[in-house]
Amino acid sequence: MISVQDWKDTQLLWDYQQMHHEPRPCSVGIGLGSHDLGVADTTVSLFRRGMMPLIVFTGATSRTTVERMPRGEAEHYRDRALELGVPADAILVEPHARNTGQNITLSRSLLEEQGIEVSSVLLISKPYEERRAYATARKLWPEVEFVSASTPMTLPEYVDSIKDPRLVIDMLVGSLQRLLIYPSQGFMILQEVPGDVARAYERLVSRGFTSRLVPEDVGSA
Repeated sequence: MISVQDWKDTQLLWDYQQMHHEPRPCSVGIGLGSHDLGVADTTVSLFRRGMMPLIVFTGATSRTTVERMPRGEAEHYRDRALELGVPADAILVEPHARNTGQNITLSRSLLEEQGIEVSSVLLISKPYEERRAYATARKLWPEVEFVSASTPMTLPEYVDSIKDPRLVIDMLVGSLQRLLIYPSQGFMILQEVPGDVARAYERLVSRGFTSRLVPEDVGSA
């Protein structure tokens, strides 16, 4: 049973993850692979608005995507973009990344191999992972300016799109945990976590929303 307080706490985590960056033209857009095809749709929308001349879709498969995206997240994102009319020569695919850190480092390597100069990146993620993606990218590619973006939607709208309320809460709790523990492990820059957000996180953990937590002494972004 998900209580009223659980939803209030989840809303605090959701709001904190939003970076509220205004999209602007960048050298490239990087769409971070996941279970959510909405990331591909939003990337295409930004491309159509002239926010980047080139898209990189990055991601292999994970336990949550291996069945629905058997050829890899990036490949399925590419297929979606092509369906929506993006030219094939405007898309690069990085098919090997299995976490956010690899999304950044392998996309960077791919762009370098292609001889593409990058000074700014429009980083497109799921709505509840904007801050985590940004903090990771800033750590691993510090000389580039990052602008965060995601599908504009409310928490109830996102829950309705996923059809699994508990999974959404678990994922938000997992994302917040990484923001707390990964800076000291060198995986991302430190982000200040407001006290009310930290307390909401602790309450949700105590209520058992823990399926996406990682051991605090090891991990990868």
